[in-house]
Amino acid sequence: MTNDKRKMKSAARLYAVQALFQMEHSSLSIDRVRVEFEDHRFGAIYDEGEMIEGDITLFREILDRAVDEQARIDQLTHRALVAKWPIDRIDPTLRATFRAAGAELTAAKAPPKVVIVEYVDVAKAFFPDGREPKFVNAVLDHMAREARPEAFA
Repeated sequence: MTNDKRKMKSAARLYAVQALFQMEHSSLSIDRVRVEFEDHRFGAIYDEGEMIEGDITLFREILDRAVDEQARIDQLTHRALVAKWPIDRIDPTLRATFRAAGAELTAAKAPPKVVIVEYVDVAKAFFPDGREPKFVNAVLDHMAREARPEAFA
């Protein structure tokens, strides 16, 4: 895979987390959020710099699956969390991260280790100085082993 394609896939994952977060904190539908991201965020230019183009196909697949399979993904996440931290008590950005990653893990397209590394990087973007990336790594590893045990055999 070329470096540009890899960057576009990484950007799609970041945008998917942002879109899922936005959907949870607004009354906007998946269709409205999808259009906003595709029309206004992918490749947008801000004072801080240019936003990278995302892989629209991957973005849509993650978003659709995260919404359609949310109950299943949330159960998978819940089982990976310690008992005192149910999914509704965790940070909304982390919840969106787990839903996006869970969509990819249950779709079984990308290797689980790639999905984990990618979403740990997303967590680092949102929490550059925190412990959250290590937490994301641990939770996603547990989720991946349950969703795709054959990949760890």
